Amino acid sequence: MDTSLTPAAQVIIAIIPIVGIVFGATIVFFAILWRHHEIKQRIKNNSYTPVKFNWRAFTLLFGLCLIGVGLVLTAMFALLEGKTWAMLGGLIPLAIGIMLIIFYKLTSSNKSESSKNGNNNVF
Repeated sequence: MDTSLTPAAQVIIAIIPIVGIVFGATIVFFAILWRHHEIKQRIKNNSYTPVKFNWRAFTLLFGLCLIGVGLVLTAMFALLEGKTWAMLGGLIPLAIGIMLIIFYKLTSSNKSESSKNGNNNVF
């Protein structure tokens, strides 16, 4: 049985990811545009309150996620290929995740020291 695809089928298969990316980008663009117009109207009506972003929680969550991804990728590359340059694909997110956790720990000690001094400008 011949499993080769016709040229038309190959073109359609090649276009599917492109169309998906274009549709996804279009949806994200219009969602951001909608949010922008909503914020503009709230500013005009004096009902806008800016959202405070919790950087400490973000660094903790993102750090833990990167450590998990980095550990899995490092283990899989080590098992499949041994000690090669491919292991950097897992070691880089692992190192970034560890650095984010260290940043989280350092800001928690700085926050406790600054609250004793009355300075609350740390995140």
